[in-house]
Amino acid sequence: MSWFFFALICLLGWGCADLFYKKGTDEHDRYSHLRIAVWVGLVMGICAIIMMLIPFDEELKTPMSVGALIENGIKYSPASLCYILSMVIGYAGLRYMEVSIVSPVQNASGGLSAIFMTVYFLIVGRLESISEIFDPLTTVGTILIVLGVIALAIVEQRLAREERRLNPPEKKYRFGALALLFPILYCLFDTLGTAADGIILDEEVGLGLGEVDVLILYGLTFLLAGLIAWIFLWIREKKPYNPFARTELTKGIAACCEEFGQVFYVFAMARNPVVAAPIVASYCVVSVLLARIFLKEKLKAAQYACIFAVIAGIIVIGFVGD
Repeated sequence: MSWFFFALICLLGWGCADLFYKKGTDEHDRYSHLRIAVWVGLVMGICAIIMMLIPFDEELKTPMSVGALIENGIKYSPASLCYILSMVIGYAGLRYMEVSIVSPVQNASGGLSAIFMTVYFLIVGRLESISEIFDPLTTVGTILIVLGVIALAIVEQRLAREERRLNPPEKKYRFGALALLFPILYCLFDTLGTAADGIILDEEVGLGLGEVDVLILYGLTFLLAGLIAWIFLWIREKKPYNPFARTELTKGIAACCEEFGQVFYVFAMARNPVVAAPIVASYCVVSVLLARIFLKEKLKAAQYACIFAVIAGIIVIGFVGD
């Protein structure tokens, strides 16, 4: 299966995850984002442990001793920590903003990381020219995706300002411009993480890690982060947090969608990191459409135009294939 289809499956998985993250977020719970982090760490950690026990092809997974696991975990830590920070910040932002506002701003990181990786590969001699990756169709498709996501973010912010003006008493708008820090910080850390992933997974300049290696290392790191969040909740609330309570299961569904998308994301990034990044980042389109259908968040004509541009860009790149 090509990197393009891996990227498409990833954006569907992460788009669904956004929907369930929002449904599992309690606006009145100041630690709602940490409870989600516990669930994501639990799911990713279990999957990582299972993958450690499966005899994968050597190209996908290099057998690691405990020492190698720790060493590679340290090497991969810049990417994993950036991702974990971005995600927890994103969960916190959902307490105050709608999915259709948060997701597009966050996912401007796809275009930024593609630019960062292109410059890096040119500097280290991985590419002789940008044309090695960006042929005419790929260039047009990438531009449509990046501009569509950025335009969607701009439209969403204008609508958010208007909504705050019309509904000042609502809690989700009480922080005003300050609430925008959540998706902006997410975008920053996710850009760094995605760029680091593209470089680490690159066959010529990377660390020599297989795709499954990365999934294991990231899963174990998030498991540790989830454990820390769980201990913090126990200390603060004087009782252990039970993620398996019926009211918390929506968070579990979100975590499963997250891990499902993560698997295909790693394989897409390993094969074509520069072009896969903006396609994967366009999962915000799926998030916005699902929010419209299931959360009844209203969409304007300008939002539909941005979504159409992103979809058109994906279709154009689809013609190129591998």
